[in-house]
Amino acid sequence: MRHHLLIIDPQNDFCDLPQSALPVSGANADLQRLAQLISHHGTQLDGITVTLDSHHRYDIAHPAFWRGPHGEQPLHTQISLADVDSGHWLPANPVLLAEVRAYLQQSSLYVWPPHCLVGSWGHNIQQDLNQALQQWECQRQRVMQLLFKGLNPLTEHFSAFEADVPRADDPATCFDSRQLAPLLAADHILIAGEALSHCVASSVRSLLRHLGPDFARKLILLQDCSSPVPGFEKQAEDFVAEISRLGARLQHSTTLFS
Repeated sequence: MRHHLLIIDPQNDFCDLPQSALPVSGANADLQRLAQLISHHGTQLDGITVTLDSHHRYDIAHPAFWRGPHGEQPLHTQISLADVDSGHWLPANPVLLAEVRAYLQQSSLYVWPPHCLVGSWGHNIQQDLNQALQQWECQRQRVMQLLFKGLNPLTEHFSAFEADVPRADDPATCFDSRQLAPLLAADHILIAGEALSHCVASSVRSLLRHLGPDFARKLILLQDCSSPVPGFEKQAEDFVAEISRLGARLQHSTTLFS
């Protein structure tokens, strides 16, 4: 049986560490358990794909993109089309007003703290997991596949495989089946990473939307290697129930290969 490990956004900014921008409770321990799995059972992993949330500080979902009537910037704020049309929140660059309006007609928008900024500590893979991944590459004499998402500042990118609002002028925001060759070749795809309620759920749903619901039968969610954003536990539970109904398996990392 060929096992491929798909790790969603295992980055410092999502770990519950003192300097993290968007800490997910339990994430650091999740990734330590995942590191143990790779260290102890790396020979049974035929491939690994790691997705990396990758942003600029100037981003449609970061404060610097927006201005209020008195020059203030939003944070942990939902912005709607009505907010823009009323002038409550406007893009700092007025040239983008029409584009922002079109975006908000297709998608909701939440402004997060700046996170996973390229080149920063927060963008890096959690240290225990990173060490295990480096050792796995040498042990197996092959490299992990790295998928960067979120670099376009004009669209959110929760799913690893497509932006929330794909852009015709940027292929990196669109679903690309060529990235999936290692997953399609596997018998089982192990799912782990952060956060279960957001980017993990969005990524899996993208796969099922494009590849069909039967693809869920290949999936094994490592329940002890993924946690929800605090306050979004219900969304995570709904996602787990959804993929379970489609045939995905739920497993703990400590018993997967026992």
